[in-house]
Amino acid sequence: MKALIRLWVIPLVLVLWELAARGLADTDFPPPTTIIARMHALWFSGPAGRLFLTDDAVGNLLPSLGRMFGGWILAALIGVLLGTALGRSRTATDYVDPLMEFGRSIPPPLLLPVFVLLFQVELTTQLATIVFGVIWPVLLNSVDGARSVDRGYTETATVFGLTRAQRLRLVVLPAAAPKIFAGLRLSLSLALILMVITELVGGTNGIGYQLLQAQRSFDGAGVWAAIALLGALGYLVNSLFVLAERHVLVWHRQSGRG
Repeated sequence: MKALIRLWVIPLVLVLWELAARGLADTDFPPPTTIIARMHALWFSGPAGRLFLTDDAVGNLLPSLGRMFGGWILAALIGVLLGTALGRSRTATDYVDPLMEFGRSIPPPLLLPVFVLLFQVELTTQLATIVFGVIWPVLLNSVDGARSVDRGYTETATVFGLTRAQRLRLVVLPAAAPKIFAGLRLSLSLALILMVITELVGGTNGIGYQLLQAQRSFDGAGVWAAIALLGALGYLVNSLFVLAERHVLVWHRQSGRG
């Protein structure tokens, strides 16, 4: 109920935006009703048997989602596994830390030309850029989470005869999970941003590519439609991740109350 009360500002902003845009009558600043109509025409006016998705939606929205989630999942797997291993070894972390600090300082879009030369395949280049850009929050949070596990937990597990793999699975990963999930949530937002950038720079399909084409054809409503879709997609993905996080880490919230 409180969440619904806080949402009153959204319709207020939309009404003010509508009035201001209609007053200006500027094609580069269309009202929300025009943007929604353009979104419907572009992506959601298809046949019911295809969930109302148009050809543009199938050819652009689905590839964008595939790239975003594909890159994010790859980065999550590598980041969690490598970060947990490094976090449990102070010596290894000391050796690798300068490389990690150097890598995270490089803006991922600058590496697009390098990845193009290395892979020469559009999809592989885009995935490599996304993975490189989003792996750092997962990796660093995993290192920090694994390193900060209470030593008493691991010593107790050793006393009970748990193997190294069992200690990692039953003690270290659950204890580090809150920090790992924080990194995963941040990296998911970065994956959306980098997905758009790779499509703007050298893509042949996707939401970013459609946004660029709309800009080139002076389709102001189409540009705003793509921006609105990306905003809605980011909000939806983040909300679903928060729900999953609460479900997985319910034990953590309950222990915090205790």
